[in-house]
Amino acid sequence: MTTTIQIRKKGSLTLPMELRHKYNLDEGDVFTLIDLGDGSFLLTPRVSQINRLGDRVSEILKEEEISLDHLLNTLDEERERYYRDHYAEG
Repeated sequence: MTTTIQIRKKGSLTLPMELRHKYNLDEGDVFTLIDLGDGSFLLTPRVSQINRLGDRVSEILKEEEISLDHLLNTLDEERERYYRDHYAEG
């Protein structure tokens, strides 16, 4: 597939809808631009590690049937235990 795109004000580019749908790209996605040195560029989507890991955590919680309330309560308990073990006097 060959297509032509144009640099707009402030340097923005619009990718064709077909490519955005094909590669599941959305507003705010981050790309890496590599200058190949001969006037050519390589543009590749960079998947956010935070989003990817967040999605994975969400999948695990769903698989293990752990609710957000349970997770937050457990986090509070662990914080209290950590504080007692590391900072409490006596």
